Amino acid sequence: MAQVTVTIDGKAYRMACEEGQEGHLTDLALRFDQYVSHLKGQFGEIGDLRLTVMAAIMVTDELSEVDRRLKALEAEVDGLKRARDAAVAREADAEEALASALGEVTTQIQGLAARIVNRPAPPAQPGHPPAQPR
Repeated sequence: MAQVTVTIDGKAYRMACEEGQEGHLTDLALRFDQYVSHLKGQFGEIGDLRLTVMAAIMVTDELSEVDRRLKALEAEVDGLKRARDAAVAREADAEEALASALGEVTTQIQGLAARIVNRPAPPAQPGHPPAQPR
């Protein structure tokens, strides 16, 4: 375990943390010290314990707000995923319907082409040259 000394409200505290987490712990202590300093500036010397409790409540309040926003964003993401899945399903249905319609049109065109090939040429109309065989 690593050891870190942090300063909160002008007092040094020696703390243990996992190896590699020293910088993170130092940053957290610095942020918490800012809460304590802010409260001390607003209320003056009201006691270390009271300042610490008030700062902890402020941090917890912010954490609660972030948690609420995270849950709202997760719900929004879930809704977007459901909407995407429904759109993908509708697209697949539309593609299937289009493929079916194209298949039917192709069959009709092939039938018409077969009838045209087997039909004798229409008689020439006056003023038009006779149709040339292909």
